[in-house]
Amino acid sequence: MEKTNDNIPTGFKSNPSSWEKRKALLFLAVAGFFVALYLGLYELKVFETVWEPFFGNGTQNVLKSSFSKSLPIPDGILGAFGYLCDVILVSIGNESRWYASPWIVILYFLLVVLMALVSIFLIILQAFIVDAWCTLCLLSAVLSFSMVYPALTEFRATMHYLRHQKKAGKTWYKPLKENKRL
Repeated sequence: MEKTNDNIPTGFKSNPSSWEKRKALLFLAVAGFFVALYLGLYELKVFETVWEPFFGNGTQNVLKSSFSKSLPIPDGILGAFGYLCDVILVSIGNESRWYASPWIVILYFLLVVLMALVSIFLIILQAFIVDAWCTLCLLSAVLSFSMVYPALTEFRATMHYLRHQKKAGKTWYKPLKENKRL
């Protein structure tokens, strides 16, 4: 895949790694981090109560359910860690990262998809097993889903680039291991 001016991949209207796009992702990841951290701190009993504007005691019921306690680490803290990884990965690299550092883009996309899938699983648990709803959990899921499409766009540009490199006779993994400036 060739680049046009301004690091725009051929076939794309804009640079999928532009700072304008990544700033929005950074905002979503930071917001998700604080939402998940708040829920995790409640699970760790740092806070005695938790904010719930719509579902009565729904958030408490969800966060105190047996599913929420099935892991040794509160799921809110795990979510905060996932969002923190999002913040780090979306911040790494410059506007050429879709071809200069494809491993970052691939890792970021996999993390975003994993977090969205976990959100789906947790929403299903809320609806059918716990039989309670958590507003902040739903907000966290919306934040996770909101990151998927922009991450997919950057991932597509990276995969097109790697395929183009392979067609040009280079091994597919060479661009992954080249040490280019970020």
